[in-house]
Amino acid sequence: MQKDKQPKPDDRHNNVERLHDMIENTKSKLKEAEISMEFASPEERERLQDKNERRKQSIEAMENEMQDEMKARKNKRL
Repeated sequence: MQKDKQPKPDDRHNNVERLHDMIENTKSKLKEAEISMEFASPEERERLQDKNERRKQSIEAMENEMQDEMKARKNKRL
């Protein structure tokens, strides 16, 4: 490992947009799983329901993080 390499600076300029894309992607997967549940076995349906619960929690966390990033972006402009 080279000692002259410096860590990249914290680049937050596009965090809001990235989080938005991640939220939309997760919502899409949640909807796809709900459709799949109609044709799934009871075991698979349970697995998908558990996964969707985790997705819902992730969406909520990402939305909160996106709000924080939007506030940070606004405060930097003042």
